[in-house]
Amino acid sequence: MTAPLLQVSDLKKHYPITGGVFSRVVGQVQAVDGVSFEIMKGETLSLVGESGCGKSTVGKAILRLFDITSGQVVLDGQRIDDLSPAKLRPFRQRVQVVFQDPFSSLNPRMRVRDILAEPIQNFGLAKTDAELDERVGALMDKVGLPRDAVNRWPHEFSGGQRQRIGIARALAPEPDLIICDEAVSALDVSVKAQIVNLLCDLQRDLGLALLFISHDLAIVEHMTHRVAVMYLGRIVEIGTRDQIFSNPQHPYTKALLSAVPVPDPEVRRERVILTGDVPSPINPPKGCRFHTRCPLAFDRCRVDEPALRILSPGHSASCHLLDDTAATSTAKVGTHA
Repeated sequence: MTAPLLQVSDLKKHYPITGGVFSRVVGQVQAVDGVSFEIMKGETLSLVGESGCGKSTVGKAILRLFDITSGQVVLDGQRIDDLSPAKLRPFRQRVQVVFQDPFSSLNPRMRVRDILAEPIQNFGLAKTDAELDERVGALMDKVGLPRDAVNRWPHEFSGGQRQRIGIARALAPEPDLIICDEAVSALDVSVKAQIVNLLCDLQRDLGLALLFISHDLAIVEHMTHRVAVMYLGRIVEIGTRDQIFSNPQHPYTKALLSAVPVPDPEVRRERVILTGDVPSPINPPKGCRFHTRCPLAFDRCRVDEPALRILSPGHSASCHLLDDTAATSTAKVGTHA
């Protein structure tokens, strides 16, 4: 069996809350609290969920933009979450990122050529100026921008063109994995489709693996291989695209999918309306973290935390309703949150 390119095991990131005269730790924000998944070479895994659920924190933790609280991040068989900056450098070449805002992620004082040349020079991928220019030109070709635009400044491009530059910069060091952190959410609908198609084409041509972080399920359904659904710092369901979109099992996943617009006006979809707000990650609920908003919650949900259980090959979800015993007791008791 082929080994995964990326393995994330029980990843946790808790931010301390300090207060008082001596800045003592008085609490923790549990931004990510025990997330595990794998990404194979050439595969797209989409991480979805509401704002504040910890999606972007997972991406930043993999990129080692901060130290994690606990857990492991393994890239191609090598653990990278505990490496020193010097030893981490070769792995930074293999994992790149495309940020949400295509304008603020580009240095306004650098021309496009310098933006794209910087990672190539940093990792010593070009020996001569001619080779450097050819690599920069090839990157412009890959993302669909004219080569003569390399001497322009970021502000001279549209939002979609700037995001293409961001993608070209991510491709410059020839990575194996690109983390797309809400990479299309700031773009117009038509431009968004173009960027998504570009990412799909690049993945097919270059064999890239993608971690696609998004809240737009319509986009996710178009481009992903597998989906992981997050709620309040944890994954509540993970499976293939067809398993999640055609046969969702977790109540939260069903609620998210019910809010996706249906192109055909003749098709009727039962809308699941969630009441209340997302609980604070400082003090998450006991038991199932979703029980305060779940219309199907029963007594066990308020006490016992459900574990991710395998429903079918590649498909797992964490819900007591998936336990035959729990489902039977729910039918008998008939209690709701």
